[in-house]
Amino acid sequence: MTAGLQAAAGIGPGTAEPAETGRCGRGRKILRVAVSVALIAVAFGFALPHVASYRSVWASVTAMTWPYVLLVGVAAAASMVSYWITIRAVLPALRLRQAAAVNLGSNAVASTLPAGGAIAMGVSWAMLSSWGLSTGDFVLYALVTGIWNVFALLGLPVLALLILTTTSRPDAALISGAAVGMALLATGVCGLVLLLRSQAFAVRTGHALQPPLTFVCRLTRRPPPADTAASLAGFRQRAGTLLAARGGRITAATVASNLTLWLVLLACLRSTGLSQAELPWQTSLAAFALIRLLTALPITPGGLGITELGLIGTLAAGGGHHVSIQVTAAVLMYRAVTYLPPIPLGALACLTWRLAPALISGQPSPSVVLEADDHLAGVGAAEQADESVGGLIQAVDNGFRMG
Repeated sequence: MTAGLQAAAGIGPGTAEPAETGRCGRGRKILRVAVSVALIAVAFGFALPHVASYRSVWASVTAMTWPYVLLVGVAAAASMVSYWITIRAVLPALRLRQAAAVNLGSNAVASTLPAGGAIAMGVSWAMLSSWGLSTGDFVLYALVTGIWNVFALLGLPVLALLILTTTSRPDAALISGAAVGMALLATGVCGLVLLLRSQAFAVRTGHALQPPLTFVCRLTRRPPPADTAASLAGFRQRAGTLLAARGGRITAATVASNLTLWLVLLACLRSTGLSQAELPWQTSLAAFALIRLLTALPITPGGLGITELGLIGTLAAGGGHHVSIQVTAAVLMYRAVTYLPPIPLGALACLTWRLAPALISGQPSPSVVLEADDHLAGVGAAEQADESVGGLIQAVDNGFRMG
């Protein structure tokens, strides 16, 4: 761990990790790896071949015409770029190539390591801080993008249910998913609005969350937050300023990135010969939204194996053997063009950032966040990081050690 991370986390250079904690951490890591490998092996070695043989799937893929190959490639590229635009919506002073490096580098880690989310966050922090991003601004960026992504995951099933009712009767799984998503989304939005509008509500919520957060931190052997009420009050002020200036852009970019990812799936379905009559786009959106919600917890890296089985099982339900082959081919192609490219590209981005940083950042600037917007000038640089920063960076540090 770098000295900067140690200082932000409040960890001295001589701090030693207890032997018992180290053994437990290694045991959890081994268990996560074993479970992930077993699930992936079962999915691709046993379950998928029972739906359609890999030979028939390959035959369906190779039968694609060049216009459809181009369509899938363009859709996959647009989906990748949409995430970079989302990052720039929160960090407007970032160059597009910097946003690309952050996204690709963190995705490469998250898609290859079990529970790699903490390490991916560490990669993002290392890159952004090297370009002048303060610790408090990074926490704000991580929380706002995380909250908006959760809102998108919860809202998509509701949107899909409304659209699907225009063509057919939704199944019980989608109705249940949409109901849960609607309830959680309404609760989350109302809570966020109250938090941003009322300082007293933020303080009361912080005091209420302190005991359960402390209990969870003890269970997971993490340092508990020192003052959750002060942390929420600080987040309220900073997030309120950011969202007042850029909330619409952040929301539009987040929605666009999720819908663009679904368009990649739709392009793959059409490319394997599945017409609107055989598989309506409304059905594909519903399946996409439901599986995205069900696989929100990263049991395997990038949901590998689980996402494929979920999409194939949902989209091929009720279809014949030929439809199952086409759906399997489309889903595997969709996962290949969205899951695989960020891994080598992310490795290349990390190497470039370490060995030739000027190719990404150009001329270094004193700050890459908030100062680019007149409404936000001085907010990020002037304020010190609150107590939540230490907990977040400690989680990043633990993620590095577990990795």
